[in-house]
Amino acid sequence: MTAHEKFIFPSHADMLSSLSLGRRPLADLVREIQHIYQSDDRPWIVGFSGGKDSTCVLSLIYAAVKGIPKTRRHKHVYVVSSDTLVETPVVVDMINTTLDRINAAAEKDKLPISAHPVYPKTDQTFWVNLIGKGYPAPNQTFRWCTERMKIDPVSSFILDKVASFGEVVVVLGSRSQESNSRAQVIAKHKIDGSALSRHSSLPNAYTYMPIEDWSADEVWEYLLSAPCPWGGSNKQLFELYKGSNQGECPLVIDKSTPSCGNSRFGCWTCTVVTDEKALHGLIESGADWMSPLLAFRNKLYQSRQPENSKEYRNYRRRTGRVSYNAGDIRDDSVTEVRHVPGPYWMKVRQEFLKELLEIEKEIRASGRDIELITRPELHEIRKEWLRDPNEPDWEDSLPAIYRDVYGAENDLDWIENDAGAFTKLDASVLEELAVKHDVPAALIRKLIEAELQVSGLGRRKGILQTLEQILRQDWEELEAVNQRNVGLRKLGKTYSDEIKQEFSEFLG
Repeated sequence: MTAHEKFIFPSHADMLSSLSLGRRPLADLVREIQHIYQSDDRPWIVGFSGGKDSTCVLSLIYAAVKGIPKTRRHKHVYVVSSDTLVETPVVVDMINTTLDRINAAAEKDKLPISAHPVYPKTDQTFWVNLIGKGYPAPNQTFRWCTERMKIDPVSSFILDKVASFGEVVVVLGSRSQESNSRAQVIAKHKIDGSALSRHSSLPNAYTYMPIEDWSADEVWEYLLSAPCPWGGSNKQLFELYKGSNQGECPLVIDKSTPSCGNSRFGCWTCTVVTDEKALHGLIESGADWMSPLLAFRNKLYQSRQPENSKEYRNYRRRTGRVSYNAGDIRDDSVTEVRHVPGPYWMKVRQEFLKELLEIEKEIRASGRDIELITRPELHEIRKEWLRDPNEPDWEDSLPAIYRDVYGAENDLDWIENDAGAFTKLDASVLEELAVKHDVPAALIRKLIEAELQVSGLGRRKGILQTLEQILRQDWEELEAVNQRNVGLRKLGKTYSDEIKQEFSEFLG
């Protein structure tokens, strides 16, 4: 029977006297943890993702602190877990249960340990960015999710403790064997003669990695041999990993952490990887109720592919301009210029939201209390739609979409004044005027909105610059924009040059 298969739980005392891991006796590592803990007043922040490495480190920390006399447990240990709100559902349940057990056990054992989940700000969540603002699904070249959803919430927690205590020690389950790049980052920030490293980006924060020299097998040997200090066992954790070669998603504290798209402890929406093996594995293991999630994730992945850009994405960026990948807009090598698509079309975002809500409703009907998108996110998305820079949602369609899925009897309390300055009737009038005068309706709306923002003010400072910026946007269809830009390149000019000249002539 291998170390991965036996579930024998001797006391920590028995393990300390017999086990060596990471080329050193386990008892020696526990003494190191206890020594570092007692050596200063800097509180500890233990990163917990729910995976094997962070569970191993937290178990070691808990057991080590418990072994210190009560009078010398002089500083707090904060356990911080980052919930992106799009974590794999079964993992979220396991992590939340573990955090509750840690808090209960720490109170019972009178340990200065507390567990805290952290979340991204509502306006920075995955769905607000993707469905609300229309950001394309993340990929390797535009991985916009990591910083907003993982780094920023954890960094805010750490900086808050730095502000309170001056310095902190962040304890992580990172291992050098995870990847060459990770090993280089660990070595780069190491402090000579110390077990601590400087944090790669946060001032007055240091990192401590107790198991950096352990192998994956050694991590499992510990987890499947040691008793779980907060109760229960690590069998459920092992079952999640079993039959999968995928790693885990560590607590992300800097941009050097690799993508965890294939991990069972990452986001179920991850499109950074081509094939989402984690959901596949969980479904094959019996969680077939997650099949709709996999299908939806695959749809997001396809929406990101270049060949599908016309179907899914606006040809203008959120700035209102058509963009190209050319380094020099004056370059005569026109054949090298490629159009860069913008955000998702509003109709695509509306379809995404409706399908997501329908999947959520179906899962809930099966008896699982799962929220795929939070209600504060829905309110934030509504605001983004109403004020979208390219396709404002004049019909205020989000409440109607929600009622269509969940019924009017389950409607949310929508804020009445969330609607913008224009209504559906206004939109139809503007469309008629647009056809009559051959001027884009969206352009008319933008100009009127700019005027409304300064109406009633004693000083209309900046209004001319605002109007100029609006007129500089690309209002024609893509083919017309492309042809115009080709012509301007041949003349050694840009569209901005032309608009600036025309605006100057208009002002006399």
